[in-house]
Amino acid sequence: MVGNRSNRHGGVPLLVAMAVAAAGVLGILVVDHGPWSKPKVQPAETANYSTTGEAARAAGATVMPTEPKPPIEPVPPGPKPAHPVNPRVPQ
Repeated sequence: MVGNRSNRHGGVPLLVAMAVAAAGVLGILVVDHGPWSKPKVQPAETANYSTTGEAARAAGATVMPTEPKPPIEPVPPGPKPAHPVNPRVPQ
């Protein structure tokens, strides 16, 4: 019975998977929280334009309003159905 046992080392794939996961988490932390990813906050006094439209016009773009969307269903002819003002509530 002792001769039939296999001599496997099952921990190697687990160690490789853990090393890959640790390297991935470390890489994400370095990329997301490095010194190059800090937001540059400007006070309101340094802003050149107060709206997006003003900034676009200053860059030479033509700002045009969007066309209204067509209704999905046309308005049915006739009066709208009436709803009761106050539904009856038992007292």
